[in-house]
Amino acid sequence: MKYLCYIRYVGTHFCGFQAQKEKRTVQGALTAVLEDFFKASVMVTGCSRTDSGVHADAFALTVSLPDGALPIPPEKLPLAIAPFMPPDLALYRAVAVKDGFHPRYDARAKEYRYTVLSTPVLNPFYKDRAWQVYYPFVPDALARMNEAAKHLCGTHDFSAFRAEGSPTRSPIRTVFDCHVEKTDDLYTVSVTGDGFLYNMVRIITGTLLAVATGRLDPDAVKDILASRNRTRAGATAPPEGLCLARVFYDEADFQKETRD
Repeated sequence: MKYLCYIRYVGTHFCGFQAQKEKRTVQGALTAVLEDFFKASVMVTGCSRTDSGVHADAFALTVSLPDGALPIPPEKLPLAIAPFMPPDLALYRAVAVKDGFHPRYDARAKEYRYTVLSTPVLNPFYKDRAWQVYYPFVPDALARMNEAAKHLCGTHDFSAFRAEGSPTRSPIRTVFDCHVEKTDDLYTVSVTGDGFLYNMVRIITGTLLAVATGRLDPDAVKDILASRNRTRAGATAPPEGLCLARVFYDEADFQKETRD
């Protein structure tokens, strides 16, 4: 048995999720806290990797202890460990799963949200939590962005929305939903898919902003997707607006004894 844990973190002062030598990472910080708490070695396995500056509201990971021990009941772990966590990282839910479950390979979908603040003047309350854009959007920006976003739904080759040098072999991904919501001057781009290429959501966001400013026609996104050419898509949005919002699982997978 092992713990399936859900964590939240503000990524501003983390060099991403994955442990790196001499750098502060989410995996490294959490492993250190857990090993001190349990007085034993632990293995922390994440559902994905996030870059420096990227945030998470519902990042899923497993925590394995020697011999499959669960010294603390899962429902009590969040409160028990809370006093030892750093202020920018919280473990808020834990359940018991069997050894065959894997938080990355058993994920059915993930939802990312990217926050854009359209403002002529810096808003310090959103520093490091949104992409603050100072140039104006066209009056019907929201409608144009949602029209463009529809072209991204479905199973496609997303090479045009993949950063150069991505190690992923196949650029084929399925996007179940892509839409934009607006509250006052805040635009939230939500993308749910079965997986994501490197910087895919950030490039989608940069492309939708080109639509919002009138530099791209909404229907141009369909042609960009078909071109498979990264240079035709928009700029890569900065990391601070991106947040992993949700990971979807089939709970039957929690009971896998071994990997298939």
